[in-house]
Amino acid sequence: MACGDEESCLRFLIDHGWEGTDTPLTGDAILAREKEKTWKTIQEMHVDMRIFDVLSYADQFHNLKAVIKEVCAGRRGGKIYVESTAISGEELTQIIQERDYDALPMNMREAAKEATEALLRAGDGQLCDIIIDRTALDAIMAAGRNSKVKVIRAYAEATVAVANIRIAVRAAKTGKSRGFLKRALAPCDSLDVDLLAQAALSGTNAVLEYLETCGYAEGAEAIRVSLSAFERWSDNYIIRTVQPQKYNAFSAGPLVAYVIARENEIKTVRMILICKQNGLPDAFIRERIREMYV
Repeated sequence: MACGDEESCLRFLIDHGWEGTDTPLTGDAILAREKEKTWKTIQEMHVDMRIFDVLSYADQFHNLKAVIKEVCAGRRGGKIYVESTAISGEELTQIIQERDYDALPMNMREAAKEATEALLRAGDGQLCDIIIDRTALDAIMAAGRNSKVKVIRAYAEATVAVANIRIAVRAAKTGKSRGFLKRALAPCDSLDVDLLAQAALSGTNAVLEYLETCGYAEGAEAIRVSLSAFERWSDNYIIRTVQPQKYNAFSAGPLVAYVIARENEIKTVRMILICKQNGLPDAFIRERIREMYV
């Protein structure tokens, strides 16, 4: 953050090992390389890579949403896909164009069909988003509940709970209906989504009051500051959830926690680079810096 501009930041990263052979001096290239290095490190451990599937669900469902919108709009080549997912953007495009939903993973099929039909028949982009986002949360929660790895269970619960809070706050601010909330909120263990929805219908203050009763008082306080403060708290909350796993040496926990931490680190560096690129002051950046896994 002390670097004067984006180029200085990039050279700082390279000096600290964030580079690869022939990696261009651009933020996207360097961060993509770091993500590749993270997964290469994990693969060298010779563990069952299926353990890490849940960590890719957000990217996979993001790609599904992007492909459906492109196909339904008749556009191609928007460069809006997250790379290195189990199914590439090109494969997803072919599947959606051909309506070959059975070629998708089981937890995507129904959502892909329903979201595509919602967009084609009604032109309802918001409903398309809700269908896919809710299915992604349900998939993460199911993976957590079915996992024998403690950190996966903790990660899934924290991720879904934070997403539900975000949905409820935004719904309260924009006056969304009960039907919207019922469709968008995903059941989890630490929140009663019916009570959360009822609170959202009553306004932001009611949401904050409910959060203070169920262990999310810090999240409520962050929301009172600003939405950016809440986003920072959300990522920090997930990191704090997985931090104890570093001491659990006889399980896959430390490896899963390492991947989550590296993703958080890369996300934070990306944020700093974007802020430097746009000439934003250090105070603005500091408010958005995430906690590191150390």
